[in-house]
Amino acid sequence: MLTTRRVTFRLYPTKKQEKTLHDWRKLHQYLYNACLSHRITEYRHFGKNVSYFDQQNCLRGFKKAWPEYKQLGSQALQATVKRVDYAYSRFFKGLAKFPKFKSFHRYRGWTYPATSGWKAHKTGDHGALELSNLGQIRMRGKARTWGQPTTCTIIWKNNKWYCSITVKCEVFRETGMGACGIDFGTLRAVTFDDSTGIENPRFLAKSKDKIAKASRQLRRKRSPNRKKRIRASKRWKKARQKVSKLQNKVALQRQDWQHKVSTQIVSGNSLVATEKLNLRGMTRKAKKGSKRKKQKTGLNRNLLDVGIGNLTQLIKYKLEESGGVFVEVPIKIAPSQTCPNCGKKKKKELSERVHRCDCGCLMDRDAAAATVMLNYARGLGTSLLNRGSQSSGQAPTAKHCGGFAQVWELKRQKPRMKRSGIRR
Repeated sequence: MLTTRRVTFRLYPTKKQEKTLHDWRKLHQYLYNACLSHRITEYRHFGKNVSYFDQQNCLRGFKKAWPEYKQLGSQALQATVKRVDYAYSRFFKGLAKFPKFKSFHRYRGWTYPATSGWKAHKTGDHGALELSNLGQIRMRGKARTWGQPTTCTIIWKNNKWYCSITVKCEVFRETGMGACGIDFGTLRAVTFDDSTGIENPRFLAKSKDKIAKASRQLRRKRSPNRKKRIRASKRWKKARQKVSKLQNKVALQRQDWQHKVSTQIVSGNSLVATEKLNLRGMTRKAKKGSKRKKQKTGLNRNLLDVGIGNLTQLIKYKLEESGGVFVEVPIKIAPSQTCPNCGKKKKKELSERVHRCDCGCLMDRDAAAATVMLNYARGLGTSLLNRGSQSSGQAPTAKHCGGFAQVWELKRQKPRMKRSGIRR
């Protein structure tokens, strides 16, 4: 079965190519802001809702008025227009705030939604990326599984160029016949049902002093202010890059650690059970007037430093690749308050790190919770015999806010509607 996977490579353009890439990024940013302004103006002054098709049909005249857009490719321009439509769809569905105009330094790149306009000269290990009207750009990176390229996104991040390519491929990952329950935390990042675990690396805490020092230096420089028409100083830009570089290093360290941990778990277990956590509620700010505001802030920082949400998703998709079973235990089961031996529930404070029950069960609190999760998964009839089945207790699917797949379906329906209509 073909699966879509995304692979990111580092680009090494020449000085001339880099200047052209920045010019193209600026043109896509102008187009994004023009489409957003068009929608706002039409609605405020004329009460008209502008659709994606209305703006897509304007691209031909737009390129006649601005000839420099012809070199970018029609499908790349359509993808930028689609970004505005996607932002509006998310706003109307309550998933995001109203779309804002993008400044040049905040607009990261553009997308080629199909195979036209670019070509990857590689087989998964380094190679070159060819863009129309620009030539070949050397790129470095290695894909775990390579296949048929479908889309390409050019990204400018931390003064470096990247290309993110989606490929359709057949993915296979080896796994063992074990089963485990997992409890996530801050003292121990991962605790298994057999009382073993993986310590929290605390990447942010280790780099906290360096980031704080760089941030203090940044605040002492002349920052930009559009209202007062003050431009940022060169020293401010240099200090801002230093802070960004430190923060990006922490993020990359965390991402690398998460991939290694998830691979380690999946390589030995075909059945993994964990709790379905409400991370947004757990990391919410302390209430106004709370006396434990600093403690809550520190707890939120430690939870986000582990990256529980992303780590769970990595384990989940890697299990699916290997044909394993992933179970999310509902919160109402209360694994941390339940005895794994007798099933009796008893409320425990967060400071109680040892589970004690009247039945004689005595073990680490997190290990007890992980055992309860594994028992729940096995109680559902989930075993290693039904490997490859759909994961149990999955969260509801995300709301679709429209993509090119939906656009192509609408385009297919248009000729049918015309043929079925009555001509007058």
